[in-house]
Amino acid sequence: MKVIITGATGMVGKGVLLECLDHESITEVLSISRRSVGISHPKLKELLHPDFSEFESAKEALQGYDACYACMGVSSAGMNETEYTRLTYDFTLALAKVLFNLNPSMAFTYVSGQGTDSTESSSTMWARVKGKTENDLLALGFQQAFMFRPGMIIPVKGVSPSSKLYRVVINNMTWLLKLLKYLAPNSVVNTAQIGQAMIKITQSGYDKNIIAPTDILQLSNH
Repeated sequence: MKVIITGATGMVGKGVLLECLDHESITEVLSISRRSVGISHPKLKELLHPDFSEFESAKEALQGYDACYACMGVSSAGMNETEYTRLTYDFTLALAKVLFNLNPSMAFTYVSGQGTDSTESSSTMWARVKGKTENDLLALGFQQAFMFRPGMIIPVKGVSPSSKLYRVVINNMTWLLKLLKYLAPNSVVNTAQIGQAMIKITQSGYDKNIIAPTDILQLSNH
């Protein structure tokens, strides 16, 4: 199986990348990013693409893949809706449309977030934008399309959070993470479990398109 990953320089994407590189059924991983992920591995290919608003210019390099794990994301903090939509919705759909035209039978998996609003009417800006992104990805017509909505995410296997604030929490407040895991065990997942769940769902399918933390835990068998 050959897979594409976006966002591999971020926390979730890197966690997914590591699981893909370790998995025996995956023969090739193409990371699409603006900068190198800084990993050397015989399975790994990198496409350094400066403009995520279009992928037509890169379509030759995108042929022949079985799945895409779209893990790229940004925080909405301090961002207006127009800019957040451009980085979240426009960039994701630009890639998805090119991939669909190349191979509609591929599995497309998008990392959204717990609290995403499928009605697109929430008073919370990011929830509306993520909801529209999910809805339009599902409407494209991929044979398999899954919207992952993890809650609290714990980085493992040396993965570091991209956010400085989250990095401080992870490095200095492990007691809080343990408490959250104890109080809400079905809402906390780690980066390895997300990657394992994505691979499993690509191989075996699933009876839901919206993947909650409990589904992630079940799919990863942890």
